[in-house]
Amino acid sequence: MATFYDPNVTLNGQPMGSEFAVPATASNIALYLVAQFLGAFIGAIIMYLAYKKQFDEDAPAAHKLGVFSTGPEVRSYGWNLVTEAVGTFILIVFVLVAGGTPTAVGPLAVALVIVGIGASLGGPTGYAINPARDLGPRIAHAVLPIKGKGDSDWGYSWVPVVGPIIGAVVAVVVTYALSLSSLDFWPL
Repeated sequence: MATFYDPNVTLNGQPMGSEFAVPATASNIALYLVAQFLGAFIGAIIMYLAYKKQFDEDAPAAHKLGVFSTGPEVRSYGWNLVTEAVGTFILIVFVLVAGGTPTAVGPLAVALVIVGIGASLGGPTGYAINPARDLGPRIAHAVLPIKGKGDSDWGYSWVPVVGPIIGAVVAVVVTYALSLSSLDFWPL
């Protein structure tokens, strides 16, 4: 069974023809997407429960929101969108090109790429690079009774959703245009 925690990987690249392949049917894709967003939402609730006493302390509302969702260091929607798109582009190209690694090194390499993206591009936006990672916890922040939480910054919420989608789609187009993919993927 394949394990995708990122809707961009689910929508833009389903590995086919391997022992871990999941048929790219509409129902399977829909199920993965629901599970990814629901998992991020539930994970945020569990985190809140684990740290409830800390959340009850007097901390700035922005710090409390920052635990749940990403936020820009400098709010510039256009540049923040570009940063999210570039980070996701790098991740998806790497997954598509190196995704066929037959050893256990593949997942470690992907993890190291994510760390590299965070170290190099994380400052401007907090690098969601995954729509579920930001939106699910942001919704949890909105519905949970967090003391002194402030608003959930819905005005910015589209950036960590749309930016990664743009980056992932461009990554798939470039990867296939240059015939770099090591797997037989089903592109959108």
